[in-house]
Amino acid sequence: MNVLLVLIPVTGLVVLIAVALFFWAANHQQFDDLDSPAVLPLMEDETVPGPAADTAPAPSLSPDSKGDTP
Repeated sequence: MNVLLVLIPVTGLVVLIAVALFFWAANHQQFDDLDSPAVLPLMEDETVPGPAADTAPAPSLSPDSKGDTP
């Protein structure tokens, strides 16, 4: 029976902490958007077109050649 003298106040303290955390989360807009985070992993990313793999880069001119052909 002496255990109840400890467990009842500890349980009450845990409940008070849980209620305080719930109201803190509600006041800090933690429950505003519950649907979007669940859908974000399922959405496809838009692909960005990159350079084609079969095209070679244009040769760059060296600063001393100045476009002259040998």
